[in-house]
Amino acid sequence: MNPDALRATFDAPRPFTVGIEEEVFLLDPATFELSERAPELLERLGGPGRFKLELPAAQIELITRPHDDVAGAMAELAGARRELLAAAEGLVAPAGTGVHPFSPEEGALNSGPRYDRTAAEYGRIARRQLVSALQVHVAVGGAERTLAVYNALREHLPALAALAANAPFHGGADTGLASVRPKISEGLPRQGVPPAFASWEALERELRWGEAAGVLPEPALWWWELRPHLTHGTLELRVPDTQTTIAEAGAVAAVAHALVVWLADRHDAGDLPEPAPTWRISENRWSACRHGVEGELADVRTGERRATRAVLRELLDTIGADAALPLVELNGALRQREVAGEHGIRALGPWLAERFAAGL
Repeated sequence: MNPDALRATFDAPRPFTVGIEEEVFLLDPATFELSERAPELLERLGGPGRFKLELPAAQIELITRPHDDVAGAMAELAGARRELLAAAEGLVAPAGTGVHPFSPEEGALNSGPRYDRTAAEYGRIARRQLVSALQVHVAVGGAERTLAVYNALREHLPALAALAANAPFHGGADTGLASVRPKISEGLPRQGVPPAFASWEALERELRWGEAAGVLPEPALWWWELRPHLTHGTLELRVPDTQTTIAEAGAVAAVAHALVVWLADRHDAGDLPEPAPTWRISENRWSACRHGVEGELADVRTGERRATRAVLRELLDTIGADAALPLVELNGALRQREVAGEHGIRALGPWLAERFAAGL
């Protein structure tokens, strides 16, 4: 895809539409361990469309259309969760979390050209990718504005990751992290904080190099935690863990959407800072992974450290996303630790499955 074609793709969408992709684990209804029956469930759902297979055979993805606002996207996602629950009856129990708390750390993978290629190249590392994300697509409108917002949005990814951290357990043990998902994902290349780009020509050069080197046979393998989506013409935020309830998912999606709108307005006013160095953002990414909302984040320009909760409260007030304030105090990671502390880690299986249906 040449730079002019890239610009045309990102010039096309109506500004600030939003779509959601939610990766969901499938659990055995008796043991609540991962159940590798996604192909059977997809058949019950009538095949690909609103639902699709992902790399793990114990996972399915729910997909919404673009909507004018987050409320519309979440209403469709709630409908997809209801449809999924009905189709899963007697087969599997869906659950929303970044990583399953006590299933084995490797699992079977779905088959297909892309997945078979990933399995062949990465072997056991691919089989360890039992991770689930909430992916939020936001159209910025205008190619140059999209690229500027992309570059600025990178420095806010750790705050969003801390808010949405929902994976403290792995393989039956407390990892000591608010979310172990980023560390598992790092087994594959092109993970974490994405590079900044001065122009669409610069992005095209990197994609062309990746294709020539044989590591990017298709742009979908550009796996960073934020990426310009070359088909939809959106910015795709891939940093949040899958959330346990539809309300929590809606709160996280609202923050992602509001961040993009706020940064686009700042771009229009000529108020966006220069892109922050990737390594500085990555230091904050580690704090978000390790401590979630209970840590500290450093200003990417001055180095001043502040409590993550204070950073989040100020950010949510600035962008008008107050609905997410409850997660600042008690997010998914903290809730999971409460349940495990009181009832044991195995209690998280039925608890996650029960909460998947809450509020629908």
